[in-house]
Amino acid sequence: METILSATKTKWVADPTHSELNFKVKHLMITNVKGTFRKFEAEIDGEDFTKAKINASIDATSIFTNDDNRDNHLKSADFFEVENYPTLSFEGTSFKKVDDDNYKLVGNLTIKGISKEVKFDVEFGGINKDPWGNEKAGFSLTGKINRKDWGLNWNAALETGGVLVSEEVKISAEVQFVKQAL
Repeated sequence: METILSATKTKWVADPTHSELNFKVKHLMITNVKGTFRKFEAEIDGEDFTKAKINASIDATSIFTNDDNRDNHLKSADFFEVENYPTLSFEGTSFKKVDDDNYKLVGNLTIKGISKEVKFDVEFGGINKDPWGNEKAGFSLTGKINRKDWGLNWNAALETGGVLVSEEVKISAEVQFVKQAL
């Protein structure tokens, strides 16, 4: 009689009702304008997060800044060019523990077909079960990128000097993952 061994696989999937992906940029060199991507998916494949495969897919058309004109401009060829590039993606290459609750996530972010390495600070909130028995893991992520690295070059010079929109984009995310039964 042949024994079949099956490896147990663990997959964690982002819970969209308990997750958010935000960004902010300096506007007029004096204040920050915030935005969010309302639709994104993220997965962690593996039980040990430091060895797991980490991926995210972001729907560029779901960008929301609370201003329709600005949102439409961000969707245009001046920025994300959503007609040709409807999706942004992230593929993790390493997730290293810094101390008890903090990690450094490194990976490739692809925007408009251009992939660049990015680094994020991640705080691990822990694992807990919800009232329905679902096992969940929580993470807070922060980092910053230079939008020009991905060809998001549009800007306007100000009469007083400086520019309308900063090159630096601060990124933050709160992601709650649900362990999947496989």
